[in-house]
Amino acid sequence: MSPIDTCRNRELFPESLNAGWEPGGAPTPATRTRVAAMSGLKPASWSYAEEFVPEPEVVEAARRRGVELGAASPVGTGAGAVLRLLAATVGARHVLEVGTGAGTSGLWLLAGMPEDGVLTTIDVSAEHQRLARQAYAEAGYPHQRTRVITGAAAEVLPRMADGGYDMVHVDADKDTYPTYVEHAVRLLRSGGVLVVDNMLWHDRVADPAARDDTTSTLRDLGKMLRDHDDLVTALLPVSDGVLVAVRR
Repeated sequence: MSPIDTCRNRELFPESLNAGWEPGGAPTPATRTRVAAMSGLKPASWSYAEEFVPEPEVVEAARRRGVELGAASPVGTGAGAVLRLLAATVGARHVLEVGTGAGTSGLWLLAGMPEDGVLTTIDVSAEHQRLARQAYAEAGYPHQRTRVITGAAAEVLPRMADGGYDMVHVDADKDTYPTYVEHAVRLLRSGGVLVVDNMLWHDRVADPAARDDTTSTLRDLGKMLRDHDDLVTALLPVSDGVLVAVRR
């Protein structure tokens, strides 16, 4: 599907871009020109940006273990760099992660947090968390810097206090994302940052013909967060798509 064909689905774009569409739903000539100009550089520029921040060796080792595990798909290097940047930007001392995996995303988060920051991470798999603890130890983080909770996030999150976190990262079961995100918004302080991974879902979210349950769930969730009155939201085309929102 070409960028122009994708752009024909107006539902994928916010109302602020409506001026770029002709009556009947077709993009204006100016919109066609702008999209064509941008799309010409996308593959090379995406690859360059994705690898712009080198992956630390300890993160690479954790990622390899996650890939070998199979069930724990690690964040991409570009998404990891964004996590580190955001944690450093807000000085995140209290970070919550839904989906521990093999510890890749946790290492990026810890690298951006201040030295007294604590990462709380939830995963239903004890094996995932064993590998994550190994990764944290290899990176030299004392055990006091992490709080690892084994359990279903949908059952753990309701017991957590409102406004208690500077940053929440969601990267777990995609079909349960709406539940995780609902709690994440509640758990963030004013000015806190929500980060949701895989929000382009292997290029399927941008394809209006892709209507499987997982893609539809993520597409609808993105629109909901975009239009949420309490959030300022952006969708970043790094790795598999990173949605970032700041709570007002």
